[in-house]
Amino acid sequence: MLRLFSSVATESSNEMDGPWQIGHRSADDYGKLAAQTARAMKQFDPDLELVACGSSSSSMPTFGEWERVVLTHAYDAVDYISCHAYYEDKGDRATFLASGVDMDRFIRTVVATADHVKEVLGSQKTVNISFDEWNIWYNSRFENVDRIEGVDNWPQAPRLLEDVYTVTDAVVFGSLLITLLRHADRVTSASLAQLVNVIAPIMTEPGGPAWRQTTFFPFALTSAHARGMALDVAVRCPTYATAGLGDVPLVDAAASYDEVAGRYAIYAVNRSLDEATELRIDVSGIGDRLDTATVRAQVLADPDPLAANTLTEPDRVRLRDLEVARDGGMLVLTVPSIAWVELLVEL
Repeated sequence: MLRLFSSVATESSNEMDGPWQIGHRSADDYGKLAAQTARAMKQFDPDLELVACGSSSSSMPTFGEWERVVLTHAYDAVDYISCHAYYEDKGDRATFLASGVDMDRFIRTVVATADHVKEVLGSQKTVNISFDEWNIWYNSRFENVDRIEGVDNWPQAPRLLEDVYTVTDAVVFGSLLITLLRHADRVTSASLAQLVNVIAPIMTEPGGPAWRQTTFFPFALTSAHARGMALDVAVRCPTYATAGLGDVPLVDAAASYDEVAGRYAIYAVNRSLDEATELRIDVSGIGDRLDTATVRAQVLADPDPLAANTLTEPDRVRLRDLEVARDGGMLVLTVPSIAWVELLVEL
């Protein structure tokens, strides 16, 4: 099952393929060093779980080949290969809402590459994925900050990367969680970067209050309820066209079953820019237990897709209950445009 974490600092050392990195080297050189280091560390503690550095993003020119070369050297010495992905709205909201499609392709490519190396080497082990940096990050804003001549550009404890997240950001964030959950068979560790203030779901003021950003809600609910076993969900829906990713599904969904708690958790997003969609969820496999089950749905949406929680309006955006109808073995919900939904079925 997927383990979700929050990291408190960007793990720059987990990116070795970028020329901006201190210690940057070729995939061949890094792979040899990683293998040598991993074997030494496991001599000290055989129970260590080690992660080899994968590509810093799927847009790197060496993506795919980097993973192949590194794992050719280090496959039997490591347990994971890392992935990193950050997304932002660059003025094309339709493509931004489909960011989960890009993450899905990223994961599938890395899995295919790792499994190719496994077969070439004749290895008996399976290397999984540690998605150890992911989030919504408006990196272009930070990169475009003016450096003013005569002003101290190395201040003490500066306020940096304090992005304010909108409803649209939270829906994309929720869709990334759906993608991670769907690939829980191979993505068995994932770390949200970061936790407080810096591109974070929680904001604070020095000596003042703290409040929840819009992205807090899908992270908190998915972390709390998406436990046990990830289920194979078949989604049938129309597609829509995007400039950046081609035709993509209008709806995406994932689900889990917690046998101990007796709970199904279903997550879905409606990517439509302007139309509500009816979700019909076939839960007939639950059988007669559905008759006595408690069913509750919550939605994150707003008539203003740019609505956000701020210091002055910390509760502007909240989760709202969403009506669920029962139609035989179907659960029926009407989901607003640009929305993320959690549906819980407790037996």
